[in-house]
Amino acid sequence: MRSKKSFTALTAAAMAMVLLASCGKSGGDGAGPGDNGTPAVDITSQPAEVVFYSNNGDPVESFDYRFGNAIRKKFPNWTIQYIQRTGTGTQLQDLIANGTKFDIFFQSIGNFEANAFPAGIEYDMTELIKNHKVDLNRLDPTVVDAVKQASGGKFYGLPVFTTNLVLYYNKTLFDKFGVPYPKDGITWSEMVDLSKRLTRTEGDIQYFGFTHSPVHTLRMNPLSIPNTDIPSDTPTINKDDRWKTYFQTYYLDPMRVPGYLDGMKKINKIPDINMFVKDQSVGMFGYLSSLIYVWEQELKALNWDIVSFPTVDKGIGSQSYPSYFGITNMARNKAAAMEVLKFMISDEFQSEMARKGIMPVLQNDAIKKELGKESPYKDRNWNALFYNKFAPIPAKAAYDADMVTQYISYGNQVALDKMDLNTALRKAEEDSLKKIQEYKSKTTK
Repeated sequence: MRSKKSFTALTAAAMAMVLLASCGKSGGDGAGPGDNGTPAVDITSQPAEVVFYSNNGDPVESFDYRFGNAIRKKFPNWTIQYIQRTGTGTQLQDLIANGTKFDIFFQSIGNFEANAFPAGIEYDMTELIKNHKVDLNRLDPTVVDAVKQASGGKFYGLPVFTTNLVLYYNKTLFDKFGVPYPKDGITWSEMVDLSKRLTRTEGDIQYFGFTHSPVHTLRMNPLSIPNTDIPSDTPTINKDDRWKTYFQTYYLDPMRVPGYLDGMKKINKIPDINMFVKDQSVGMFGYLSSLIYVWEQELKALNWDIVSFPTVDKGIGSQSYPSYFGITNMARNKAAAMEVLKFMISDEFQSEMARKGIMPVLQNDAIKKELGKESPYKDRNWNALFYNKFAPIPAKAAYDADMVTQYISYGNQVALDKMDLNTALRKAEEDSLKKIQEYKSKTTK
């Protein structure tokens, strides 16, 4: 027979275990969830809801195709929702003002910081990453280091996929004008020479040999020029001489081939994505590799292929342009959100994305070789995406997106011959300084 003393001790121990278990189910971060974010039980068998939001405008169908369907299949007991930005009422500030909660915010590098930080929705996931045993060493270090730098050493987001710049080309136009197709490893000067041979007017149609997306080319420039001197909070546009090289190389050289500027002045803009995909009046288009799945339907009417982005320094392409997914400080079940993110950087999920044509972020050659195998365009040159090395990603300030906007505005005026380069750099510096002060005044209130 047990003594009364031993029975009391056993009862106390049992009660302590019950209390510990109940505490584990009441926290906000764990998979019970426990207070320290460590899964106490298998939470995937319990109901949970994880809500995603991005103000990048991606439609629900795109979210489901790329992410949602695979996540729901992995976590059948969980409700996975996505709030699409569609206009008034669905902007980030609207959701916050209305008290609409979402668990994971995602945006591209630079835009993530520019939106999350001023809104105050960021959450340091360092402990969650540790407690959920997320192995960051499996990821491309450049994209991990970039978010860590922008977060002051913290982890406000995890890279899930990336993109880079490649060169799309219209095979029909090359055939029409008897010009040989570009090849992987093409240099910038070789591309400009091809552009010369394609740029012309036939009938009432102005053809342009090459164009690009200025905002992306600047963001991802192969020269890796930082937009800001972060210690002094000052723009680099009129201080770093590499900007002159950048604008001369990426704006003026390809847009000063015979007939190009006159053609641009007629339309009063830099030839854009619609002129390449829909009008088919542009021979080559430097753009994100993600165009393949974002404009899937539109590309079906175009006889196109891709090669590596033209290089100035041999073998060095554009910077990587990752998108980060961060748990918000309003997340109701941070453990479930962390398990979803952990799955999104797993071999399983990354392989599925790669087969759809989405660039993975893992350091895994086998997964990279899966790229595009299940895409509607599986016969295209997918090797182009990883042909060049990524240029280093420079340090970015939280207001980096504002710098890009100012730099592009004046760069476009230079391209259209409305302003000389020196004046443009000086004015861009002046306006960028104002933007920095505006940002700082908002965040210090």
